[in-house]
Amino acid sequence: MQFNSTDFIEHDPIAIPHQFSKKEDIEIAGFLVATIAWGNRKSILTNGNKLMKLMGNDPHHFVMNYSKNELKTLSSFVHRTFNGDDLTFFIQALRHIYRKHNGLEHAFSSGMKGEDTSYSISNFKKIFFEIQHPARTTKHISDPISGSSAKRLNMYLRWMCRKDNKGVDFGIWNSISMSKLSIPLDVHTGNISRKLGLLYRTQNDWKAVDELNNSLRRFDPLDPVKYDFALFGLGAIEGF
Repeated sequence: MQFNSTDFIEHDPIAIPHQFSKKEDIEIAGFLVATIAWGNRKSILTNGNKLMKLMGNDPHHFVMNYSKNELKTLSSFVHRTFNGDDLTFFIQALRHIYRKHNGLEHAFSSGMKGEDTSYSISNFKKIFFEIQHPARTTKHISDPISGSSAKRLNMYLRWMCRKDNKGVDFGIWNSISMSKLSIPLDVHTGNISRKLGLLYRTQNDWKAVDELNNSLRRFDPLDPVKYDFALFGLGAIEGF
C-alpha cells in the first residue's frame, strides 16, 4: 500500500514513538501522542516532541521515577483541550498501571473479549481512572461501550499490535490478535468508506466502527485494519 511505508512516518504522529527502541518507551510515547492526535498533524508532532522533551526523552524512566518537582514541570503543557493537569494525571496513571497492572499491554489485553476492541478499551478506561483523578480528564479516554468510536485508542492499538514488516506499525504486543483490531474511524476514513460503499451509517460512532470492521474483515479477516492506511490516505492526503 502506498501509505503503509516508512515514507509515511515522518509526517504522522507515529513518528514520535519511532524515536525509541525500548518496548516501554515506544508504548508510553505512543499512548501519549495518540491521546493528543487530533487537529493539525504538524501541531501534533510539535507538541508530541515537546512532551517527550518534558520527560527528558526517556518516557519510561520518567514515568517510573519522577519527583514532585519534575511532575510540576508538566503543568505548562497544552494541546487544544488537553492541558498540564491532564498530562500530570496521565503520568501518575501510567505509573500505577506499570506498578499494579503489569504495564500498558496487559492493561489493554486483560479486557479483550468478543470480536473487536470495544471491551478492551472500555476496561482499560476503568483501570486508567482507578486512582484519584480530575473529573475533566476522563473525557480524554474514550469508551466504546458508551458509543464512542475511540478513534485514537484504536489507532494506538494498531500501532502496537499490527505485524507486517512494513516498518510503520510496531507489532510489539502479542496478546491482542490483529484480527480483533478495530478501524480507527475519523471523518476521513468515514467519508471514503461511504463513497466506496463500505459504510452506510452516517454517524461516526461505535456502531459505524462495527459496520466498517465487518466490511473490511470480508477482504482480510486476519488483518482488517491494514486498510486504514488506504482509507485515511485517500481522504486526508489525496482528497479523494
